Amino acid sequence: MQTLPNPSTTSASSSQPSFDTTIKRRKTRPVKVGNVTIGGNYPVVVQSMINEDTLDIDGSVAGIRRLHEIGCEIVRVTVPSIGHAKALAQIKQKLAQTYQPVPLVADVHHNGMKIALEVAKHVDKVRINPGLYVFEKPKSDRSEYNQAEFDEIGEKIRETLEPLVVSLRDQGKAMRIGVNHGSLAERMLFTYGDTPEGMVESALEFIKICESLDFRNLVISLKASRVPVMLAAYRLMAQRMDELGMEYPLHLGVTEAGDGEYGRIKSTAGIAPLLVDGIGDTIRVSITEAPEKEIPVCYSILQALGLRKTMVEYVACPSCGRTLFNLEEVLHEVREATKHLTGLDIAVMGCIVNGPGEMADADYGYVGKQPGFISLYRGREEIKKVPESQGVEELINLIKADGRWVDP
Repeated sequence: MQTLPNPSTTSASSSQPSFDTTIKRRKTRPVKVGNVTIGGNYPVVVQSMINEDTLDIDGSVAGIRRLHEIGCEIVRVTVPSIGHAKALAQIKQKLAQTYQPVPLVADVHHNGMKIALEVAKHVDKVRINPGLYVFEKPKSDRSEYNQAEFDEIGEKIRETLEPLVVSLRDQGKAMRIGVNHGSLAERMLFTYGDTPEGMVESALEFIKICESLDFRNLVISLKASRVPVMLAAYRLMAQRMDELGMEYPLHLGVTEAGDGEYGRIKSTAGIAPLLVDGIGDTIRVSITEAPEKEIPVCYSILQALGLRKTMVEYVACPSCGRTLFNLEEVLHEVREATKHLTGLDIAVMGCIVNGPGEMADADYGYVGKQPGFISLYRGREEIKKVPESQGVEELINLIKADGRWVDP
């Protein structure tokens, strides 16, 4: 019969594996977007996109401001025409006059060279989609691309991309090479199939053109609406860049994730595993709701992984027969009273059995110790026992006594 070693006779150093619980982020070069830096040793950046028509100057300014005020650090706008591109000059000016400068990214898609060149004058970063930047007219009877055809289109892409690259390079601005699984160019589909490999090769083709023009202020994304495809594409991209000595930061996101609880879960399922692997320098949660709804999800993902500390971390047991008060109700009361604070861990535990142990890492604890009474903890130390009706008030008083309270 197999037996386990007796812990008392085996040294901790030899029997206990050492697990590092901190995330080691992949080394990337810093890329400045306005007054925000993506990559390097900077925190993972949160971004979103307004849904106002860019021709609506006042509406766009208001939308950008709403996002920025709740923590969105970079805001993207769409520019489907030259008129939209020129409108961004007014948007940028009005932001500076009525609010403050906000890092702006312009989204350029179909046949985008003229639009991109105009908008590059007014924004901090231009996002292009390799699958749509140069139009490749499909042939219904095509069965393959030969090398000459592949190279011919590659040269056309270079000619079309070069003026934009030179403009951004000379202005010290940035570009996002944003590959979408659903809009791969036809020759990539014929050559690599509808695969993560095709997405990666599409990005690499554009990266190499940029590098040949001495432009490296690049951020790369490889988004898909299917989480397994998205995960595979980013992991392969990181691997290929490592092989090629590239250190470009990656923008993470599940495109077209949907809405509601499922959209949030789907986005988290795609973004979080990559961040745990150390992959990813900026994120966007794309849900079919008002853009402002995306920002809390981004920060929740980053907070849960320990990558950003932007809100109170609440530790709470799931409740059971030992619980001595209405845990759900009390957690809600504690959250409402303290949710405006930052940088604290607060535990709300229903009984003494798991309380002190499970909340060992919390700054403050609110524990049901006997019917009708609450024990308040600072770290592992029990500070006082108070009537349940005074629990939340006394918790606030304890935080205030420690000088860690700020008024809402």
